[in-house]
Amino acid sequence: MASNELRLQQPPPPKDAADQNFDYMFKLLIIGNSSVGKTSFLFRYADDSFTSAFISTVGIDFKVKTVFRNDKRIKLQIWDTAGQERYRTITTAYYRGAMGFLLMYDITNQESFNAVQDWATQIKQYSWDNAQVILIGNKCDMEDDRLIPTEDGQRIAEDLGFQFFEASAKDNINVKQVFECLVDVICDKMNESMEADLNVAPNHRNQGLKDSPPSINKSNCAC
Repeated sequence: MASNELRLQQPPPPKDAADQNFDYMFKLLIIGNSSVGKTSFLFRYADDSFTSAFISTVGIDFKVKTVFRNDKRIKLQIWDTAGQERYRTITTAYYRGAMGFLLMYDITNQESFNAVQDWATQIKQYSWDNAQVILIGNKCDMEDDRLIPTEDGQRIAEDLGFQFFEASAKDNINVKQVFECLVDVICDKMNESMEADLNVAPNHRNQGLKDSPPSINKSNCAC
């Protein structure tokens, strides 16, 4: 559960966060309007648990999960952000250094979908230039209450250059797949950047990725 008090500083890491036996560490953020299901989505992925009770995230919280992709052990530091406007100054401070974002809306909530463009603008304004984004239409189990057609989600994702999934934390639909896709895309972009880096002139070889985030812990991703 989220903390009951506003966190102005980074919270203490989970028990396994001190484990240094990994090849890479990726910082990921889940963002979107309040009540779209960000916390439930994180708990389903990290703990395989779900509760229907709604408890609003206060400030920001995170979980750590280690995954294996293409023979590499990757630690994911996944931040769950508050969607309310009053916490925006705090949450956007965590955007810098994030390798990837899960931008979420609720398929039964038109306002949350209308806000997607604003969230995308914030990512562009506050994050690393090469951060990868997946747009998620959450609560696809609630088909009878759907207000946002799948095609509308696909269209705005294409316009923004994001990948798109519809998912359900409650029914565990596409939760693992979303995270795996984001990790794979980040690894692909790292490889592309490093290959380009090897092809530049020797006197420019140290330039590499502009504004490279501090969360990359090794120099050669073989994902």
